[in-house]
Amino acid sequence: MYSYIQGIVVAIGQDHIVLDHSGIGYHIFVSNPYNFKIDETLMVYIYQQVREDALTLFGFKTKEEKALFLKLIMVKGIGAKTALGILATNDVDHIISAIEQGNITFLKKIPGIGPKAASQIILDLKGKLVAQVMYDTVDVHYEEAVEVLKALGYKASEIQRVMKSLANQSLDTNSYVKKALGLLVK
Repeated sequence: MYSYIQGIVVAIGQDHIVLDHSGIGYHIFVSNPYNFKIDETLMVYIYQQVREDALTLFGFKTKEEKALFLKLIMVKGIGAKTALGILATNDVDHIISAIEQGNITFLKKIPGIGPKAASQIILDLKGKLVAQVMYDTVDVHYEEAVEVLKALGYKASEIQRVMKSLANQSLDTNSYVKKALGLLVK
């Protein structure tokens, strides 16, 4: 299993890039290949899908994109290509916001997503994305603070808004909660 591949973009296709790493060209499916540039050196976060008939690599510019992709493919009826299509429509924050707000209209506008799939995405992921996707690399204290704020009755969108501003700080649980409450009452 790959976590990331660092290399040089040598080709761009309609749905993929080719990333050269030490003389090996990796064919990587991406949500928007035109966000990449030929001869650009970068790190691409990778998800490797192993099936009976194929070994496929999916790539992401950020850890947050990859984390959201992994959550999306866990939803019943959403495959890897559909999840990439969802990521191609907007940035991670907007997609998470739409899911957290239960915005079926937004999700139905995505090619390949009908009302049933949109409802399933919201049912499976609403309330689970704030801490787990946006901040999957954050410490335990941060995640505990998010849970405390949920227990106090704050909405996921409110928590996401204030905790995003605190994400780069290294605090204990109580400090996170105090600072978040200070921002929430403003």
